[in-house]
Amino acid sequence: MSMIDFKVIAASGEVSLFPLHLLGMFFGSLGLVFFLGAAVGLIRFPDFYTRMHAAGKGDTLSTMLMLTGFGLVTMEDFSLGSWLLFVKIMGVVLFIFIASPTVSHVLMRAASEDDEMPLTKNDGKKSSNKGKKRN
Repeated sequence: MSMIDFKVIAASGEVSLFPLHLLGMFFGSLGLVFFLGAAVGLIRFPDFYTRMHAAGKGDTLSTMLMLTGFGLVTMEDFSLGSWLLFVKIMGVVLFIFIASPTVSHVLMRAASEDDEMPLTKNDGKKSSNKGKKRN
């Protein structure tokens, strides 16, 4: 089975990269970008619910992308050992795909039952009727 080799000059000599390695590095890098987006969302968003949304979506997608990328990088040859490792990593990805949104939902529901209210448009504005009596 012949694959296209991409040659990279390293300090120790010549290293060949397979297309699966490049795809795996792309997925890993894309996962890091989504993880950075989730971290920025945790810092910038104003209340618990929007922060949980950023954490739940961003963390799930970024972890799945990074693990898929790492699984593709481990596919040096198509031996039984590399396939077994890839299947195990995909099993972890499947578990994260199911568990992470479920945990986010449970945390949001617990906050809702604990009377944690989301911010509204009027919460961030200063009241113009301060000091005035209402009828």
